[in-house]
Amino acid sequence: MPDIFDLFRKIEKPSEPAQPISFILVGLGNPGARYTFTRHNAGFMTIDYLSQKLSFKVDRSRFHALVGETVIAGRRGLVMKPQTYMNASGEAVREAAAFYKLSPRDIIVICDDINLAPGKIRVRKKGSDGGQKGLRSIIEQLSSDEFVRIRMGVGAKPRPDYDLADWVLGEFPDEDKKLFFSAMERVGENLSLIVGGDIDRAMNLLN
Repeated sequence: MPDIFDLFRKIEKPSEPAQPISFILVGLGNPGARYTFTRHNAGFMTIDYLSQKLSFKVDRSRFHALVGETVIAGRRGLVMKPQTYMNASGEAVREAAAFYKLSPRDIIVICDDINLAPGKIRVRKKGSDGGQKGLRSIIEQLSSDEFVRIRMGVGAKPRPDYDLADWVLGEFPDEDKKLFFSAMERVGENLSLIVGGDIDRAMNLLN
């Protein structure tokens, strides 16, 4: 009589090797509970929303960031929340890109934008930092601006003399929070287009 374990071995299917990491999705923000719901943490908040929507965790410490993995549009990606503070975000992104041998075009960055009203989104294939210091750090560290960025509107400061740091490190009022959450939902609905390479269509739907 054949051994029952031999029977199980015969019907076992060989496990398929995991596909390599082929893109990096980065949300920008500042670490620490005091910054969790601030405007400058729009990238972190969007990553947290996506992690719930797509059922993955961003809780491992690597590359000076909290990281996780997910599959979007058939591609396996690394998801990052740099823990270096906003102005040095590029260090974490550069380390991860170098480890996985990815080019800037394989990177998608989500960040806040004070030039857009809450609820507005702007997707770009490349471009300047537009005054966003996290983007500036990434451009400097990668020596390239050719990465996709998803800018999440957080609204302009209320008057010219209002301190910019106080504004971006302040929290959304309730009416703006609702608009921002709606924008996160739209990003979640269309992220597969961006990861899958149909960025022009995503721009038409989101911008």
